Amino acid sequence: MSFMNKLYLLFVSVALLVLSCRKNAFITSKDAIVLFSADTLAFDTVFVTTGSVTQSVKIINANNQQLRLTDIRLMGGSQSYFSININGSPGPEVDNIDLAAGDSLYIFVAVAINPGAANLPFIVQDSIQVSFNGNQQYIQLQAWGQNANFLVNQVLKGINNWNDSLPYVIEGGLQIDTGATLTIPAGCKIYLHANAAMLVDGSLQVTGSDSSRVYFLGDRLDAPYNNYPDSWPGIYFRGTSTGNQLQYAVIRNANQAIVAESPPAGAVPKLVLQQCIIDNSYTFGILGVDGSVQATNCLISNCGQNIALGGGGSYQFTQCTAAAYSDNYIVHTSPVLAVADEILQGSTIITGALQAGFTNCIFWGDYGNVPSEVTVTQQSNLSFAVNFTNCLWKVQTAPSGPGIVATAMIANMDPLFDSVNTVSGYYDFHLQAGSPAVGQGAAAGVLIDLDGNPRPGVAPDLGCYQRP
Repeated sequence: MSFMNKLYLLFVSVALLVLSCRKNAFITSKDAIVLFSADTLAFDTVFVTTGSVTQSVKIINANNQQLRLTDIRLMGGSQSYFSININGSPGPEVDNIDLAAGDSLYIFVAVAINPGAANLPFIVQDSIQVSFNGNQQYIQLQAWGQNANFLVNQVLKGINNWNDSLPYVIEGGLQIDTGATLTIPAGCKIYLHANAAMLVDGSLQVTGSDSSRVYFLGDRLDAPYNNYPDSWPGIYFRGTSTGNQLQYAVIRNANQAIVAESPPAGAVPKLVLQQCIIDNSYTFGILGVDGSVQATNCLISNCGQNIALGGGGSYQFTQCTAAAYSDNYIVHTSPVLAVADEILQGSTIITGALQAGFTNCIFWGDYGNVPSEVTVTQQSNLSFAVNFTNCLWKVQTAPSGPGIVATAMIANMDPLFDSVNTVSGYYDFHLQAGSPAVGQGAAAGVLIDLDGNPRPGVAPDLGCYQRP
C-alpha cells in the first residue's frame, strides 16, 4: 500500500472517529431542538359511561448529538384525570431519559372519565412538561368531562332548537348567522369556555320560566373558579341581529355579559330582557352602543360597570335593580348607570341621537368610591331625551340639563336590601319590610316581578322584586 493510500485511510478513520464521538456526545446547549408530533392532545369522545381512551405523542431529538431529557412530568401528578407512560415506564414522572441523535420516544396518554361525577369539569385539562438543558416545553392535554352537547367553533344557520336533556358546552365560540334563529328552552344550561364568545348576527330566543331558568355560565364548575368574573367573553348582539328576546335568563361571570350594538332594522327593540339576572361581569353587565334594549324586572348586580349606554340608541328600563358592591374580585369604582350620547369604541368616537327611560328602578352601590351612581352626559346637538320616573338612586349631584327629566325620585336613602355580605359573597336584593322603595312605584303595567310573583298595578315596589 502506498504512502498516500495509508494517509487517506488514516484520515477517514480519524474523521469517522471524530464523527462517532460527536454523535455520542451530549448536547448541553439551551439551543437544543426538541420536536413534538403534536403540541396538544384532545380527547373529544363524549363519554356516556366510565371510559378510558389512549393517545400518543412523539418526542424527537432533532440534534446531531445525544440529548438528555431531565424529566417528563404530568403536571397534575397522581391527582390528574390523565396518566402517562414513557416508553414503557409509568408516570406521573420519569427522569433522565437519553435520546440518541435523531432518535425519538413515545408518550402514551390515557384519560379516565366518569361523566356521572357532578363535580367534574366539562373540559378537563392538564399538561406534560418536558425538561432539558434548563428548558421546559409543554404538551397540552384536554378532554371532555361530563356528558354534554359539545360545540366547537360552531356557526348556526337556519332554524335551531335546543333542548334541556343535556347541557351545552361551547368552546372557541358560537355564532348565530345572519338570518338564523336559535331557540333555547326553559331549564337549559349553557357553559362557555374562556375563549367562547356568543355572537348573535341573527336572532336568539331564550324561553325560561320562573321555576326553570336558562343559565349562561363559565365551564369551570370547581371552586373558586366557578365564582370568577371574566370566565367567558359574553353575548354580543351585533349589527344585523334583530328580534332577540331573553326571558328568565341568568348570565354570570362573563367579561361583558351583554353587548347590544347598532339600532334594529324596524321599530321592535333589538333586545328584550324580561326577568333576567346579570351578575358578576368583569367589565360590563349591559353595554349599549347606539343599540336598542328594553329591560323589565331585571337584576344587574356587582359588575365592573353594571349598565353603560353610549353612542346614542333607544333604551327602556322598567322595574329594574342595578346594584354594585366591592368584593374580592371587582372593586366598585364606576357608576351603576352611565348614559351618554357619545362613546369611544377602539379609536372611533360614536355619536348618535339618544332616548332613554327609567321607571320604578333602583340604582345603588356601596363599599366603593363612587359618589354618584347615575351619570348622564350629552356631548352633541343630536336629539337627546333621558327620563327618570319614580326611581331610587344614590347621587351626590343629580343629573340635570337639557333633555333630562327626573320625576318623583328618592335620593340617597338606603334601599335596605335583604342581605349584603361582601366577605362571603352572599347577596339577596329582595327588599326588607322597612325599605323606602316599598310601594313607591308608578303604575307601569308590570304585573309580575323577577320571581314571577304578582305585582300590583298601582303603587308597586321599586326594583325587580315585589314584597309579598
